[in-house]
Amino acid sequence: MAEIKSHEFEGFLEKSARHYQLFVIYGPDRGLVSERASLLAAKTGVDLTDPFSLIKLDIGDLQKDHGRLLDEAGAIGLFGGQKLIWIRGAANEKYLVDALQVLAQKSPEATFVIIEAGDLKKGSLLRKTSEGARSVATIPCYADDARALNSLIDAELAGANLRITTGARQALLELIGGDRIASRNEVRKLALYCLNLEVIEEHHVTEIIGDASAISVDDAVDAILTGNSGNFLHAMQKIMASKTSVFLVIQACLRQFQLMDAMRAEMEEKRTPASQVMQTLGRHLHFKRKPIIEQALRTWSADALARETSRLQAAILQTRRRASLEDTIAMQTLLSTTLQSGRK
Repeated sequence: MAEIKSHEFEGFLEKSARHYQLFVIYGPDRGLVSERASLLAAKTGVDLTDPFSLIKLDIGDLQKDHGRLLDEAGAIGLFGGQKLIWIRGAANEKYLVDALQVLAQKSPEATFVIIEAGDLKKGSLLRKTSEGARSVATIPCYADDARALNSLIDAELAGANLRITTGARQALLELIGGDRIASRNEVRKLALYCLNLEVIEEHHVTEIIGDASAISVDDAVDAILTGNSGNFLHAMQKIMASKTSVFLVIQACLRQFQLMDAMRAEMEEKRTPASQVMQTLGRHLHFKRKPIIEQALRTWSADALARETSRLQAAILQTRRRASLEDTIAMQTLLSTTLQSGRK
């Protein structure tokens, strides 16, 4: 088992990452998951600008073709050389876990696989499989603590030749930390704002920094489930202002509907109420979100959940095929889902 703790990641990236071909990166901090996946991708040495060397897949692509991961891993490149298969949006899909088990036993030469997943609870299928395989590097990504945030601040400000007062640092720490990418973007924005200064003061922080800790994809997803279009648009404005990818919202929304679909199936199969299902399949959810999801379970039927899940998957596929329209497609799809929730 190769599980890399947060404080071990930088050392692992520099010294040991080259000894692995398979990586599973998961956790509630989606920005950190994405950032670490990008760092590992760069470390493989694969040409990330070559479409023949880099194969990016969403979990929806594998859902339509369960054997695609193994097919891509076993295929010989047109011009040879190394290749990277990069999968996003994973959860606990059995077909993905089965493919990972096969690759963990004998991975094809010169082929790397990076899997980005959400917040996997202990004992979940994908996490259990990756942690149990010696050839897979498993990397959890949890919200940054004070030490990590201070390191982030120091690194970004050092690059801009800026110093920061103790009061300004404390004020900044209180406003970041919800998402690694959002936090990094906020510190960079502060550095740009103070570009011609030597020292950042507390008033500079309050003038330019928004509350990045409050920028949460979950806020947008909760607004979608409650059918509150006003809250949804407000959450999306904050997310886009932080330069966080809109794709992360539609990806999180899909995972939420997939979870609700599984919950609804158990409710109907075992004839159990939503509150009881929440105690089993919803144990990993934050307590503040549980009432919202429980109410959504009561209003969305199994057929409606299946249809909406398929529609979200189709939208994600379209964002990959038409990258220039990614934000537009995601926003239209999510707003439509919000309005449907409101009608229900």
